Amino acid sequence: MRPQTIQIFLPDGQPTSIREAEITNRLVKAILFPRNKIQEVSKREMTHYTGVYFLFGNTLDGVKPMVYIGEGENCFKRIQSHNRKKDFWTHCIIVTTKTDEYTKTDGKFLEHYCLQKAEEVGRYKTDNDTGSKKPSIPESREYDLLDNFETLKILLATLGYPIFEQKRESSITKELFYCKGKNSNAEGELTDDGFVVYKGSTANSNETSKIGPWIRQLRSKLMDGGILTQNQSEIQFSADHIFNSPSAAAATVLGRNANGWKTWKNKNGITLDQLKRK
Repeated sequence: MRPQTIQIFLPDGQPTSIREAEITNRLVKAILFPRNKIQEVSKREMTHYTGVYFLFGNTLDGVKPMVYIGEGENCFKRIQSHNRKKDFWTHCIIVTTKTDEYTKTDGKFLEHYCLQKAEEVGRYKTDNDTGSKKPSIPESREYDLLDNFETLKILLATLGYPIFEQKRESSITKELFYCKGKNSNAEGELTDDGFVVYKGSTANSNETSKIGPWIRQLRSKLMDGGILTQNQSEIQFSADHIFNSPSAAAATVLGRNANGWKTWKNKNGITLDQLKRK
């Protein structure tokens, strides 16, 4: 990664409304809009370009954010159809080129690759039931589009949707923390997004009598969503999961109220609180 400058333009002057984002020396451009601004955004020329688009919302249980990834020769027409047929989404991002240079095949390739990467990373549940078939394109064009994907990835994360960012930090020197209980043994790390508990960690099956209702509800949602699975006498994390705080992570692991800043410790027994807040 290297330092980059991203330009964000607010067409109606409202920071929570329509936003256009670009890396000034790159061909790719993105536009984000909330669903209730679909008519207003239709006046932006780039929404009618050929490209790939992302519909963002949440699953019914709220365990994971959800995304639908599509492509279109006129992205806005496709999104109009989804506005009538899909309920889950609240925001949309269209990614195209500044001068409408993508072909239909380019859009299909980006749709296929984005869907594949989104499922690999696993931050979002995908709403694409039928998947996407990789089109046949020249090798040189494929590498051009893969380069475009790197820009697309940065723009989406900058606009608040890090769909292609790995859950775990890539740094070789990352700090690992551990949370252990009577029947639990979890490993994780503090990241930009929150606290990640690693796949394979175990959590207490039993919950204490004084467990807070929010912890019980969170654990139940994670069980229903398949993030936590019953494995003989223990509960196991079936995938990396990002919690919004160390305490939410620790409480889920221990099955009781917990101060995660003091419960998560490194291999030397030093707490997260001592390392990050003192």
